[in-house]
Amino acid sequence: MSPARIPERLRVWIDARKRHRLSHAHVQMARELGMNPKKLGKLDDHEQEPWKLPLPAFIEDLYFRRFGKRRPDVVVSVEERARMEEGKKALKREMKHRRAADDAQG
Repeated sequence: MSPARIPERLRVWIDARKRHRLSHAHVQMARELGMNPKKLGKLDDHEQEPWKLPLPAFIEDLYFRRFGKRRPDVVVSVEERARMEEGKKALKREMKHRRAADDAQG
């Protein structure tokens, strides 16, 4: 996997962030809450239905109710998370190859 490649399960969050004008923190909060990025449009209908909160405020409210704090302690963008996961996979592959080489020698 090349460094620019982002898995589909994370790419949908990038699309949702752009479509609904969410910040990195809002996307992370929504992910931690277990929200479905494809269903955010239903929740972000505050212009036609004025009783609904705007999506960022709704996510913040749910996050506060669930976790008791306004924002996550450390905010990591989806792209940064993909890079971290790729680095973790590369490290695991390297360790696996080293173990295989050690077993072949000894």
